[in-house]
Amino acid sequence: MSISEPFIRRPIATTLLTIAVALAGAVAFRLLPVSPLPQVDFPTINVAASLPGASPEIMASAVATPLERQLSRIADVSEMTSSSTLGSTRITLQFALDRDINAAARDVEAAINAARSYLPTNLPSNPTYWKSNPADAPVFMLTLYTTPVVYLYFDRLQNWWRGAEHTHDTAVEFLPPGS
Repeated sequence: MSISEPFIRRPIATTLLTIAVALAGAVAFRLLPVSPLPQVDFPTINVAASLPGASPEIMASAVATPLERQLSRIADVSEMTSSSTLGSTRITLQFALDRDINAAARDVEAAINAARSYLPTNLPSNPTYWKSNPADAPVFMLTLYTTPVVYLYFDRLQNWWRGAEHTHDTAVEFLPPGS
């Protein structure tokens, strides 16, 4: 006698048993407690630098590497990622959850200033940094294609937008052409 033999001989009982198990599962599923995800603000700071016309290899070796060396000296950095594209590099620093984001921002600014002497002299401006929360997903994304000249205008607009007081819960990011 096999385990399936009684189920084969009694198809109506098998069907009723299947329905009973499915209903019990549905009732049990409704009774499961659901806890919301905790609201966690990951202390994260992004650093960006641009050198128009530089290849990704040049950006990685001449711009990202000196910045990474200085930024790696900051305490409580749990993760550092870097990405270099045509004419720009971006470094993302994620700190320990108990780290004060404002103190971390001061440390990042000091590290950028310390790295300035190791960066190329033809860098048009100092690297910029801003605080962000990776858990904040964008509500609206817009992709525009433009020339490098117009990008400089957008870069200034982005810096103004970040500094505006009315942008508490907004994020604006303009990527250079070719990214």
